Amino acid sequence: MNEITYLFDIVKYTLSGLLVFFAAWYFVKPLLLQNLNFQRLELKKAGLKHTLPLRLQAYERTVLFLERINPANLLVRLHVPGMSAVEMHKIIIADIRSEYQHNISQQIYVTEMTWTVVKKIKEETIGIISSTANALPAEASSMDLSKSVLTHLANLESENPYDVALGIVKRDIQSLF
Repeated sequence: MNEITYLFDIVKYTLSGLLVFFAAWYFVKPLLLQNLNFQRLELKKAGLKHTLPLRLQAYERTVLFLERINPANLLVRLHVPGMSAVEMHKIIIADIRSEYQHNISQQIYVTEMTWTVVKKIKEETIGIISSTANALPAEASSMDLSKSVLTHLANLESENPYDVALGIVKRDIQSLF
């Protein structure tokens, strides 16, 4: 009989201890989770404090890149009177590739969608310039190339791709705030 009473006491104390433990856990768990979430938020906030300026600079450089490869700006900036269309074509393609290589590290800080748009615009620009240059006669001047490229862009049925790309980048920037 003594053994049964002893076992009963063990079970009684064990169950009451477990009951107290689970009751305490029930009340303490939300506090622990709240504290953990607060710490995560503080870490994220501290991380943003350091990365936000870098991300903003990357978006700024991305916008600058898109503006610099826009044919309306590119052709004016690189135009040299008396240059042939072939020479101008080579200079433009080299400039676009150089600008891209100069800004390639910005993909670390911008969204994947933004960087995909930047790459696509770069390739489309090279394609437009090259196809227009190839359609011109061999003796065409750089002015003829410029006029043909700008005419091609003006005749696009859809919205200006450079404006669309800039809009995407600006929306990305706004999502940071």
